[in-house]
Amino acid sequence: MKLPIVAYGDPVLRKVCQDINQDYPELKKLISDMFDTMYAAYGVGLAAPQIGLPIRLFIVDTGEDEDGKEGFKRVFINARILEEKGEPWAFTEGCLSIPEIREDVMRKPVVVVEYYDENWELHEEELSGMPARVVQHEYDHIEGKLFTDTLSLLRKRMLKSKLDAISKGDIRAEYKMKFPQQRNKKR
Repeated sequence: MKLPIVAYGDPVLRKVCQDINQDYPELKKLISDMFDTMYAAYGVGLAAPQIGLPIRLFIVDTGEDEDGKEGFKRVFINARILEEKGEPWAFTEGCLSIPEIREDVMRKPVVVVEYYDENWELHEEELSGMPARVVQHEYDHIEGKLFTDTLSLLRKRMLKSKLDAISKGDIRAEYKMKFPQQRNKKR
């Protein structure tokens, strides 16, 4: 089932998320729904806060690489980044919660992450390149951070009107979204 993606400005995107346990209600269905949602929005990663849940869960699927080889696909539960290594490099990032904005973000090329998979097996993995970048982006979400937080003050000011428009719902996304204004109207 495709779920609405929470838009910039919603307080859930700023929360440091909570760990979950194996008894989390309908976890397998939630993970499946998150993949459906991510694929429908043409994303490569999706974190639980982006669908309104302040829990430490995110998914990644980078798809096939340029040589047609299978990409990197994982479920990350209760993830912790243990180490980031290397010289930071810039890459243009976007976010499903912040449609139509793409900016260069500096990140280290190697990351060591500890996490549980969907079968509750514990992993410690060193990732590099695109998988490392996507994991760092999604990990930021469960820590209450957005890629726009890394931008210079000047760049943030230049984007302010676009970000305000997103939070008000004055944006066209090709996927279902939930805007902070809509949430407030329901209360």
